[in-house]
Amino acid sequence: MATRRVMFGDQEVEIPEFNFKMIPLLATALALWLFTGVYMVGPDEVGVVRTFGEYTRVTQSGLNYHFPYPIEQVNTPAITEVKRIEIGFRTLNNGQYRTVEKESLMLTGDANIVDAEMIVQYKIKDPVAYLFNIVEPELTVRQAAEASLRTVVGQNNIDETLTTGKFKIQEGTKIQIQLILDKYESGIHVVAVQLQDVSPPKEVVGAFKDVASAKEDKNRMVNQAEGYRNDVIPKARGEAEAMIRDAEGFKQARIKRSEGDAAKFTTILKEYRKAKSITQKRLYLETMERVLPGIEKIIIPDKDSGNMLNLLNLNPGKGGNK
Repeated sequence: MATRRVMFGDQEVEIPEFNFKMIPLLATALALWLFTGVYMVGPDEVGVVRTFGEYTRVTQSGLNYHFPYPIEQVNTPAITEVKRIEIGFRTLNNGQYRTVEKESLMLTGDANIVDAEMIVQYKIKDPVAYLFNIVEPELTVRQAAEASLRTVVGQNNIDETLTTGKFKIQEGTKIQIQLILDKYESGIHVVAVQLQDVSPPKEVVGAFKDVASAKEDKNRMVNQAEGYRNDVIPKARGEAEAMIRDAEGFKQARIKRSEGDAAKFTTILKEYRKAKSITQKRLYLETMERVLPGIEKIIIPDKDSGNMLNLLNLNPGKGGNK
């Protein structure tokens, strides 16, 4: 490049001579540099603009512009995309998967080992916090998920972990992960946590199957005993109630009959006191009628009785008294 000498005070300095032929080239380079500031934000993304490395603004989907590098830079995270993290296993390209035992093996609350695999789904709720508050978001979510799963499994015994407690473990793990990520101010929202497989370690699967079979036999026998009890006890209660009712009925009948006999005796006693001899004879005749039913009887009055016995018709079907 051509130069010329210029005197500054008592010193001589060489400066380059400006070549006006370079103006179009410089203008083109400037235009291309300014054009690099054009960027596109997708429909599921937002643009996070940094000016000299510091966050300044968020732009929405569509065609946008920022000052070219190194003045401004932009990141476009997908805020509606549901991301997926696998704990305890990894899905391979051929559709198969491999187990990661250092993540999947963990202790339950009763000091048993289980092999647990889990999927965590999450998405970005605060793109600025997601980009600037944490480093390697995927690794952060993975480690938070693994720690949370170990904590929740450690609060349950092995029976709950392998059977009825899976839903509770899922929900507890989800809450625990979200608490950790919120504490980090990560800008991440946990959408779902799903246990893929919870099983005993391969070395003791046979023993666990034997225990499960024994528990099933126990439950079956208990159910049979409960069924027998539920069949026998109501019948016994019904029979007892029937016996009680029969006894109460017999009691009432005896009481009423006794009361009737007493009333009858009282009545006879009253009549007896009015006319003792007549009542004695009447009772005698009634007794003979009961003792000798269906036999014709002849009553002979004595000479002192007068005609009173002639008025007693002991055989009304025979017509008259004898």
